[in-house]
Amino acid sequence: MTAQSVTIYGIKACDTMQKARAWLEGRGVAYVFHDYKTQGVDHGRLEGWARQVGWEVLLNRAGTTFRKLPDAEKADITEAKAIGLMLAQPSMIKRPMLESEGGLIVGFKPEIYAARFG
Repeated sequence: MTAQSVTIYGIKACDTMQKARAWLEGRGVAYVFHDYKTQGVDHGRLEGWARQVGWEVLLNRAGTTFRKLPDAEKADITEAKAIGLMLAQPSMIKRPMLESEGGLIVGFKPEIYAARFG
């Protein structure tokens, strides 16, 4: 396999993140881990991801952080509002977000990782 630049974005303590990182490590895929909690995420990157996959895919509506929002904040969400929420509370971003030369993968499904990395 040819070397490629791989960055995985998420939160260290997340179970899904741990599964994704273990999958990569188990197959010898080198990656850089970007922790939202300690490193944050920038506006431009979120906008780029939204252009690639849609903000609706990025916003983790199933997570505790989103569910705890007041109803007024959860109502009438637009792309700009969603990006603002995700910037303020990065745990509202679906995870993991994996960037590689093959593009962006949202979430962790072993079969999708296998298709990308072999």
